[in-house]
Amino acid sequence: MKNRPLLAFFILTALIFLISCNGNDYIPKPRGYFRIALPEKSYKTFDTVFPYSFDYPAYSVIQPDVNKNAEPYWMNLDFPSFKGTLHISYKPVTSDSLLYQYFEDARTFANKHIAKADDIEPIIISDDKNQVYGLIYDITGSGVASTYQFCVTDSTTNFLRGALYFNIMPNNDSLSPVIDFIKADIDHLIKTLRWKKKS
Repeated sequence: MKNRPLLAFFILTALIFLISCNGNDYIPKPRGYFRIALPEKSYKTFDTVFPYSFDYPAYSVIQPDVNKNAEPYWMNLDFPSFKGTLHISYKPVTSDSLLYQYFEDARTFANKHIAKADDIEPIIISDDKNQVYGLIYDITGSGVASTYQFCVTDSTTNFLRGALYFNIMPNNDSLSPVIDFIKADIDHLIKTLRWKKKS
């Protein structure tokens, strides 16, 4: 009988606790992402013995492509702070059929992302003044490995292809500001692309 007030106190405390935990006023917070600091836009000119030149971002690094299948004039444009790389490959054009094949290969590479893509939007490039013609493939989708690819030619001698990849698990919703930032750099690269005349 001495324990009855103590027992009543514990039961009352337990009831108050259970009632107070039964509220429906909890609202889960949306998933947040880290704020990404983007550098100020600034460009340098790549102009060497390669058969092409262009402007590239000062916050990127040009590296030779050391892949065993790499061909002459292939390179990687690395974005170290974003863990991204623009893989650039070059092919000489010796015939119309070969040029057609290069464009078909580029289309096939872009279409490999169809399974995870929400949309693949082809954007036509046509610069008569500098003889730069081709396509950009703007690929959207949260799990897409390569979100931006391009292929350009002067239609007679040169063909250049680029594909942007990130060295992290694809989550393009969180990477969206970085992707848009680098897309603008790739657009600038294409706009400033110049073919070298063969001597």
